[in-house]
Amino acid sequence: MPEAAPTPTPTPAAAPTPDVVEGWLRELGLDPPARHERDGAASWDLVLDGARRFDVRTTLILEPEAGVVVWVHYAPPIGDSRIRSYRKLLRWNDEIPFAKFALASDDRPVLTAEVPLALLDSDELGFALARILAVCDLLLEESAGWIWIGGRIPAVGDRASRGAPLLARYAARLAPLAQHPPLARDRR
Repeated sequence: MPEAAPTPTPTPAAAPTPDVVEGWLRELGLDPPARHERDGAASWDLVLDGARRFDVRTTLILEPEAGVVVWVHYAPPIGDSRIRSYRKLLRWNDEIPFAKFALASDDRPVLTAEVPLALLDSDELGFALARILAVCDLLLEESAGWIWIGGRIPAVGDRASRGAPLLARYAARLAPLAQHPPLARDRR
């Protein structure tokens, strides 16, 4: 029996440099803040707006061996019933595709999205940022108690979303998330 030809190993995508990522951010209409570098990774701390949730603190981390992680400081440390909060985070992980919720070491809820190196380009980075903002908008009422004292969502008045162009650019790809049915509430 003849030996099978070896399966070619795909060539890994070349990692973009931090300068390239900053160029992508400019293409997306975002002004890149000062870059931080440590242990070969680069990061940027952004403040983004969704359509309904404003001032979403977001850290973009470029890890040259893996890709990009978009990390949202979702809410202050959880102070209510941990079991109820864990249940909510796990439910969101199950019901919302391509977004991961977790707790940071200080019990702060975080929301992350990853773009693997093989897919990483300006468009995928922009879509990951837009998707994170869309998730923040989708869960605004359910997470208001974590984010604001008394759970009261602040009035935005005439304030326009700085993220509107980004959300508009990816509206077609975000449509399934925008059509997401209301999430079931915990009954306990």
